[in-house]
Amino acid sequence: MTEKFIIGLVGAPFGVNGFIKVRPCSGEIDHLLKLKSVILSKDGKERLFQIDDINSHTEGSAEPVVFMRFAGYDSPETVKALTGAQLLAPREQAASLGDGEFYIEDLKGLPVLSDKGEIIGHVTDIIEGGGGELIEIKLLLNGLIRLVPFRKEFFSEINPDKGRLVLHDIWILDLDGRPAGD
Repeated sequence: MTEKFIIGLVGAPFGVNGFIKVRPCSGEIDHLLKLKSVILSKDGKERLFQIDDINSHTEGSAEPVVFMRFAGYDSPETVKALTGAQLLAPREQAASLGDGEFYIEDLKGLPVLSDKGEIIGHVTDIIEGGGGELIEIKLLLNGLIRLVPFRKEFFSEINPDKGRLVLHDIWILDLDGRPAGD
């Protein structure tokens, strides 16, 4: 089970006092506004940052935005090096879940079963596609990777607590191994 989550993406500096824009990954900001520190990950390196000040702006914007200022970063020039970093936080500081919700990270590695209960493969990743999210599945049969739209039409059960996903129409996987379109 994943213990650290990407909870936000660091954008450009904002203003002259060392604030930086942070876009929340969940679309929610309440959990971000309670943080006292965060781990920033950039270029394969992680570093703990203490938050000096934090506020938000939602009025007139399509998505909520959080502005953070870190200890020791008091100008646009110093904070600019953090642009592009990911905000990481422990599970308990991530956005809270509602009924039937789950963290995408908890799906990675889970077995994908047919509606007959046979293991077809395992989830290797969740990818943002133009029409929505896609589940990347590594097939047991031949080790090939297949992408399936992450929608109820294809998955009759998505249950990280039980440790499985059930794909009810396996035709979408093209199990004979031919690339799609052949």
